[in-house]
Amino acid sequence: MSYELKQVFASLPQMERGVAKVIGGDPKGNNFLYTNGKCVVIRNIENPAIADIYTEHAHPVTVAKYAPSGFYIASGDASGKIRIWDTTQKEHLLKYEYTPISGKVKDIAWTEDSKRIAVVGDGREKFGAVFLWDSGSSVGELSGHSKLINSVDIRQKRPYRMATASDDTCGSFFEGPPFKFKFTLRDHSQFVNCVRFSPDGSRFATAGADGQIFIYDGTNGESVCSLGGEKAHKGGIYAVSWSPDSSKLISASGDKTVKLWDVGAGTAVTTFNLGTEVTDQQLGCLWQKDHLLSISLSGYINYLDKNNPDRPIRTIKVRFSNLIRMLIQTGAYRLVTCPGSKDGWIKYLLALNISKISDNDCFSGKGHTNQVSKMQICEADELVTCSMDDTLRYTNISKKQYSASDVVKMDFQPKSVSVATGGLTLAVCIGQIVLLKDKKKVFTLDNLAYEAEVGVLHPSGTTAAVGGADGKIYLYSIQSNTLKAAGQILEAKGSITDMAYSNDGAYLAVIDDKKVATVYSVADGYLVKNEFYGHHAKPVTLAWSPDNEHFATGGMDMMVYVWTVSDADRRIKLPDAHRLHHVSGLSWIDEHTLVTTAHDASIKQWTIKY
Repeated sequence: MSYELKQVFASLPQMERGVAKVIGGDPKGNNFLYTNGKCVVIRNIENPAIADIYTEHAHPVTVAKYAPSGFYIASGDASGKIRIWDTTQKEHLLKYEYTPISGKVKDIAWTEDSKRIAVVGDGREKFGAVFLWDSGSSVGELSGHSKLINSVDIRQKRPYRMATASDDTCGSFFEGPPFKFKFTLRDHSQFVNCVRFSPDGSRFATAGADGQIFIYDGTNGESVCSLGGEKAHKGGIYAVSWSPDSSKLISASGDKTVKLWDVGAGTAVTTFNLGTEVTDQQLGCLWQKDHLLSISLSGYINYLDKNNPDRPIRTIKVRFSNLIRMLIQTGAYRLVTCPGSKDGWIKYLLALNISKISDNDCFSGKGHTNQVSKMQICEADELVTCSMDDTLRYTNISKKQYSASDVVKMDFQPKSVSVATGGLTLAVCIGQIVLLKDKKKVFTLDNLAYEAEVGVLHPSGTTAAVGGADGKIYLYSIQSNTLKAAGQILEAKGSITDMAYSNDGAYLAVIDDKKVATVYSVADGYLVKNEFYGHHAKPVTLAWSPDNEHFATGGMDMMVYVWTVSDADRRIKLPDAHRLHHVSGLSWIDEHTLVTTAHDASIKQWTIKY
């Protein structure tokens, strides 16, 4: 019995309005990288479906940059910590760790020999530091600013020069090493968001919230010109990135455009219009070989087309945020994910085609207004979801569109939803159990003597099982659209966290907060078939394999187990399935393909061999 990780589906970058997003590129031009939560996401630029995720930071990661050698990445987080880690091994071994500043890291730059690192951001004592990567010893002082520094870059050839951009409306120019402050650049009238040297070192550019881009001499820091006359963009500019031949650059702006500039002429050659919504503001960009990338406030990654500026070559739209639940529609190999996060940014469900990442899209129309807590697919090929907005929704998957009419308002917040044949739906709400038929409420149980946590319908639609916080499972028979207590209560070891009937209805599997999984045999009057032990912390999700012989559980211990119903000792353990992140959702494509999600905002596809 063994397992193999087949594919990682990475989330989009986590974005914040008015805050620039740095996209890093690897020196060979094959990959690009960005941050989401506590993760650094590395993606192949030709095929962004190929992804890798670094998850070792304890705080939200804000920026990551490749060393010019390509062998290491330096990533910085909200606490001021810098981690330098290996890119060549899949374990990404940590090489060094430093805390050069006491606040959020905003940008990182390496010298071309990969030996020195500049780090800037917010801090109590200082806003930046320059140090040797292997010892942490200082190689200069980042002075000259009175507010946090947003951006830093180092000339990629000797003599080294360094430039910074700050919220104090100024840039600074340094010579070194050791780096010494030379003078202040005072051309901008608002926050300076980005500074970047050209690859050949002859020029550097600064871009600011005042919509202006200024070009300076890369050796002496003297002003050369501004781009676009009085203003380069109508809105603030968040990022610039130079072409490999140093003759052009692109700029990303809050005016929802990216512009391609001929630096020598000082004029815009092309304007890429990325939309009209607030979420179409452009907060980051990268010129990597022949690829021009930009990142929208929505998190979408746009591959820009010089020949068709109003339509990107491709747009990557898969946003997972913190994945709470997911399931597979096996026939179509479609993975439906439900992003959930504490900020209510949950109005998207996506149909994710496992084989073709570019086919992914969000459902259109107005969806849930709060976190989706559970979902199922019913026999009518509809996605049934329950949300903290106190509604159940029925959404046609093939249309990929929310329906305004197929919404059922609940009296209380639903925690769990389950579907069965005959158009039946069971919703477990806070203090209430609701039975629905054909999208209409037909029966309600109030004044329960226990706190209901999760409910499931037997596939035949004849029985409902409801798990309680008291560690008991209450069975109800379904007769003429009513729920009647079956007079049988099953005992589990602890408060029920999730449960599911096998696809053939032969077994009921239950997990609880005492770290136990229990399988009951339905035909034997719900006698205990087996108990399964292994989790070190509370398991929170389970899913049955299509073969009805195996089921998977995942939980707060970052572990996933695949269990064999007939033999509790025959198990497959996926340790650190999502390293340092709780497993939050499981689903099977077929009996040998398991898919997992977690709070690292990624989806992983595993091959399971028995």
